[in-house]
Amino acid sequence: MNIKDLLTKDFLEKEDILQLLAAEGDEYEQLLKRASEVKLSVLDNKVHLRGLIELSNICRKSCLYCGVRSGNDRVERYSLTDDEVLECARLAHQLGYGSVAIQSGERSDREFTDRITRLVSKIKKIDGGSLGITLSLGEQSEEVYRQWFDAGAHRYLLRIESSTEALYYKIHPHDERHDFHKRLACIDTLLDIGYQTGTGVMVGLPFQTLDHLADDLLFFRSKDVAMVGMGPYIPHPDTPLYTFANQIPAPEERMRLTLKMIAILRLMMPEINMVAATANETVDPMGREKAIQAGANVIMPNLTPNAYREDYLIYPDKACVNDKPEQCRSCLDLRMKAIGHEVLYNAWGDSVAFTKKKA
Repeated sequence: MNIKDLLTKDFLEKEDILQLLAAEGDEYEQLLKRASEVKLSVLDNKVHLRGLIELSNICRKSCLYCGVRSGNDRVERYSLTDDEVLECARLAHQLGYGSVAIQSGERSDREFTDRITRLVSKIKKIDGGSLGITLSLGEQSEEVYRQWFDAGAHRYLLRIESSTEALYYKIHPHDERHDFHKRLACIDTLLDIGYQTGTGVMVGLPFQTLDHLADDLLFFRSKDVAMVGMGPYIPHPDTPLYTFANQIPAPEERMRLTLKMIAILRLMMPEINMVAATANETVDPMGREKAIQAGANVIMPNLTPNAYREDYLIYPDKACVNDKPEQCRSCLDLRMKAIGHEVLYNAWGDSVAFTKKKA
């Protein structure tokens, strides 16, 4: 189909998505331009912030791509104290971020899940509950998800990493702790409870094809998720998947493919929230700006105390590891203004798609 006609279709089929994923040159530029137009018309030029708190790098899983996998004995393990977490949340409020996102290695023991409930409850008491709370804490039971929801968390990010089962098991061990169908079931549980549910994938993985990526986009639409995070895969030398690092696209190609994914999904799901991941900036100094211009509308500045950030490296050479939160705020303001966007402060930044569905 002619690219102009394709970009104005009301509903993209898989063959349309594949054609757009293969777009290069002028067609690629047209795709990015159209996605930007759609975002600006539906969501305006506002960028939402989520102050990121990397609670702990202690993890019970051994995902084959992850630098903090349980099998990596070269990582110094840490866990923030309750006071450190609450100080990060108070700082988010002072900086006007409006929301925090708590991320951690996966644990499901009672000590951990009860602690999260306690922390969420305490964060909700800051300035009368003014802070929105996103959790990204892996697979849990329905009881735990409900416990956290009732405590005050309202968004949850659980990345599927690949919606294709065969590829999922090429990047995860095939055992009782890494169950593709359990992960799918957890996403369904989060949706049923009423979380603004998010998921996402890595782009440019070993063994990954355009067909896999097209299926990922269709998966997001079929689940009617409220938010999505996608970023380029970055090989970590202390992981099993690093063996295949010479088989993946060059960094600039992974970045371009990530931008295509963001742009196509903006056409498919105009009202959802999409994150301009830090991984984009790790691959390309202008990566977050490019992601915002391609259709993303959320950035997650890091609030984790600097002393711990080097130990939460899912991938190496992570951007902004040494930045101070106050510096990051002013930097983001300037960078977003330079591309015609505006950071929206003191707002939860809920997904328009979710808000309409709830109404």
